[in-house]
Amino acid sequence: MDAYGAIAWLPLCAGASIAGLALAFLAFRRRGAASGMRVTAWALLPMAAYLTGALQALWTIGTTVAGFVTSLVFNPSVWAGVAVAGLSAVLFVASGVMRGRRLAFGRKKKAAAPQQPATPGVQQGDKQGGRQTSGKPAAATPGPQPAVSAKKPAKADDDFSDIEDLLKRRGIS
Repeated sequence: MDAYGAIAWLPLCAGASIAGLALAFLAFRRRGAASGMRVTAWALLPMAAYLTGALQALWTIGTTVAGFVTSLVFNPSVWAGVAVAGLSAVLFVASGVMRGRRLAFGRKKKAAAPQQPATPGVQQGDKQGGRQTSGKPAAATPGPQPAVSAKKPAKADDDFSDIEDLLKRRGIS
């Protein structure tokens, strides 16, 4: 006889349901109708499982899961597989960190390259002692620039210049 058939399920399920119904009566008196109905619903589940045959399916599922877990815990080859899976996860994480550092180093190298500042209307090497050497007219006026008022922003371009510089340093155009 198998283990499921060796257990007297009808008296066991009936006893569990009767005990649950007694608790449902107490819950109904102490905490109200809603609580009593909820406990009654839970109390009827063991008898419903026995009468529908679901109890045998639950027994089979439980014994299968228990067998799997015990074979997992007590089998050395399974633990070797768990160790190999752990090593694989560590290698994935380490390679991601190394790749991220390499990409960040490449960005720093590009940002460290000297950039020539561009002055509007004047090319590099065009100024010599304050006078213009090429035949091209200067776009900017040679006189002193007027002071920018602290109340008004200078230009719309100047508002975003610090953001543009930050994006260029990070390699984002």
